Amino acid sequence: LIYVLKKSSVAGGRVMLAVRGFAKPLKTASKFLSRSSSVYVPKKKYKKETLAHNEDASLMEVIDQCSQELFLTEILRAAQLAVENHFKPKTTINYPFERGPLSPRFRGEHALRRYPSGEERCIACKLCEAICPAQAITIEAEARADGSRRTTRYDIDMTKCIFCGFCQEACPVDAIVEGPNYEYATETHEELLYDKEKLLANGDRWEPEIAANIAADYLYR
Repeated sequence: LIYVLKKSSVAGGRVMLAVRGFAKPLKTASKFLSRSSSVYVPKKKYKKETLAHNEDASLMEVIDQCSQELFLTEILRAAQLAVENHFKPKTTINYPFERGPLSPRFRGEHALRRYPSGEERCIACKLCEAICPAQAITIEAEARADGSRRTTRYDIDMTKCIFCGFCQEACPVDAIVEGPNYEYATETHEELLYDKEKLLANGDRWEPEIAANIAADYLYR
């Protein structure tokens, strides 16, 4: 049953209880209120308790309550907090004109590195392809006349990559790395399908930073 208590129905100690369209009088309001979770307090008794509480309250409590209600001290405190933080040093930076420092272990855009002679480092061992948990790397290789192996195809689907760094850790010659670049957003899906030429171009572009990061982290490799 849905009980709806209307204030207008309280008169002479009797309450009209509307129960799904029909009214049923109750003898006393306390009898009805005892069924609910609320506590009924007579108006006169409430006034007496309030006065007694006010009499027991100290002068400082009364002053504090009046200041909060009359002078809006909470608003003044909020304004003070805003003014104080306005003159404190900023914790943000003006990106993209300013950039924060990056860890040497930062894992960003992938790149294929070369030796100082210009020869590509990758020996087509396919360890990175085997260890990749997202299966984002595809490698094809062929043997050279001198017996060494080099890749003819090295593709990375950047939409699949989870940037775990396993490919970089598995590479025995530090050929595939995750460089410091994190600004490579594109407008099409195809632009995120990196081939060997794209990866080598990334390596040529970021080689100084990549070499410095590897040198800074060599103790932990």
